[in-house]
Amino acid sequence: MRTLLLSFVLSSVAFADTLKLRGIGEAMEGMIAKNEVAGVVTVVAKKDGVVHLEANGMADIEKQKAMSVDAMCWIASMTKPVTGVAIMMLQDEGKLNIADPVAKYLPEFAGLKTPSGKAANLTITQILTHTSGLGEAGGAKAQEAHTLADLVPIWLATPMQFEPGEKWQYCQSGINAAARIVEVISGMTFDEFLQKRVFDPLGMTNTTFYPTDAQWSRVATGYAKNKESGKLEAVPPRGDFGKRGRPPQGNGGLYSCAKDYTRFCQMLLNGGTLEGKRILSPEAVKILSSVHTGDLPCGFFQKAEFGSHGKNYGWGIGACVLKEPHEGLAEMLSPGTFGHGGAWGTQAWIDPKKEVIYVLMVQRANFPNSDASPVREAFQRAAAKALGR
Repeated sequence: MRTLLLSFVLSSVAFADTLKLRGIGEAMEGMIAKNEVAGVVTVVAKKDGVVHLEANGMADIEKQKAMSVDAMCWIASMTKPVTGVAIMMLQDEGKLNIADPVAKYLPEFAGLKTPSGKAANLTITQILTHTSGLGEAGGAKAQEAHTLADLVPIWLATPMQFEPGEKWQYCQSGINAAARIVEVISGMTFDEFLQKRVFDPLGMTNTTFYPTDAQWSRVATGYAKNKESGKLEAVPPRGDFGKRGRPPQGNGGLYSCAKDYTRFCQMLLNGGTLEGKRILSPEAVKILSSVHTGDLPCGFFQKAEFGSHGKNYGWGIGACVLKEPHEGLAEMLSPGTFGHGGAWGTQAWIDPKKEVIYVLMVQRANFPNSDASPVREAFQRAAAKALGR
């Protein structure tokens, strides 16, 4: 009986790796046929497991390398919720509070002035919700940085963009400042902290700032769509990410795979725990996934070409939060759905009300708006239909 039970468990695990919901693969093949992407990995998951995992298309067109469910991608800004989780872990431990001033942990910020000449007094919440107005780190000096500490004086030498709390404006330096705070409090580099405290406990074996040679061989090629020919053309990996000697940037430095990031999302959907391992308290997950930006229009749907839906979104601690669903790709999502997209089209969204996770892995460099991509919409529509939602 024990042997039969073990056999059943093993066969169930294997089946989970090939489980496919009807219609998603066909929808993705349609996007591939239109040259929206070369290849794609899609995941639909619940609290207790994956209900869909499928790869379609090519990881590399020139090499005729098929996309695999284990393919790795540069997930770009999907790193931001991971940074938010790191901060909330420290709050759980009583080592910080997101209402604290940034200068409490990064004393260099004490002298920062707003455009009106006032003391900025930025809070951790503001730098993680894109309401700080902090200047960005650009130019040659930023490219020469080896650590997050190297970036701090560059941010502070750049004039602030607006008065704190005045508006929402996507800000990479704020997220990286939060990652630097994690380093200061923990005494570890940001990549070491995440590896020890998040990736290892969650079994995220292929999530890293610095892929090994073996992992690089599994990273899908990035493509941009030629506006004139409509064909996909390969683009090189981003030079500012992925290589040792560059800072472990909390705004967008991670490479990962669909299975790994799904485990991260399942932890959040489960209120901070996965398979008996607690990463966050339920209260910390609630804080992370709640709106901290009030009535400020937020997100990447504010422009008329994307529906003028800024009021439909708010921002949590490193994560976007859907306040009210709108027509199009948010129709199937519930209020309170939270997550993040990445510059090259990757997406991960958690619907706590319906208890559904959507993870999309692609490598398309020039979507006009990654969050509003036709691939994301086709995937979510097909998934919702298959689930009867």
